[in-house]
Amino acid sequence: MQVIYEDNHIIAINKACGEIVQGDKTGDIHLIDKVKAYIKKKYNKPGDVYLGSPHRLDRPTSGVIIFARTSKALTRLNAMFQDKEAIQKTYWAVVDDLPENEEDTLEHYLWKDEGKNKSFASQKAKQGARFSKLTYKHKASLNRYHLLEVILHTGRHHQIRVQLSKIGCHIKGDLKYGAARSNENGGIHLHARKLEFIHPVKKEPIKIVASPPKSDPIWDELVKIKDLKE
Repeated sequence: MQVIYEDNHIIAINKACGEIVQGDKTGDIHLIDKVKAYIKKKYNKPGDVYLGSPHRLDRPTSGVIIFARTSKALTRLNAMFQDKEAIQKTYWAVVDDLPENEEDTLEHYLWKDEGKNKSFASQKAKQGARFSKLTYKHKASLNRYHLLEVILHTGRHHQIRVQLSKIGCHIKGDLKYGAARSNENGGIHLHARKLEFIHPVKKEPIKIVASPPKSDPIWDELVKIKDLKE
């Protein structure tokens, strides 16, 4: 587990592919328990450790995720994640094809099939579908794959995965949304790169950046590109 930011109110982790944020039917150990154990040991805390989760990342996705260490911080972070203007969320997505436009804003209406745990996108509004918006920009290319930087304007189930797939750009390893093959580790090449917001308690601007997974040939090559340095 990699801690990338920590203070008395919040803690941020660079989540690995395959880690789950909260407990589910698999029974696998989850990130909340790992972070609680880390805090308990580091600060020698007696009893239970408080930790709140204001947002999530899909299991196959990597990158920055924030937890609240106090109830005050959790209440304020919950409100901030509901406000599309309060937190800027930047992702990196490695896709199998270049989009038609180097930079564009995508707007779709998304709905979720609960049985399949999969979302679908339409250009037109329909009953039960929610308006979804993101902006992408082509940042770099390798021999077979291309890096898009994505800024989310709404937060929907599998939003980046389904919207990019809708324009023919499938995220590497994402079989559910059209990738040709899976990744060996079961993850996908979608990385929550950066969160920018006003600290919920200190009221100061904060930017938390997460490095992409190491020992992955594609990510390793991409991080060498000068223009991608933070």
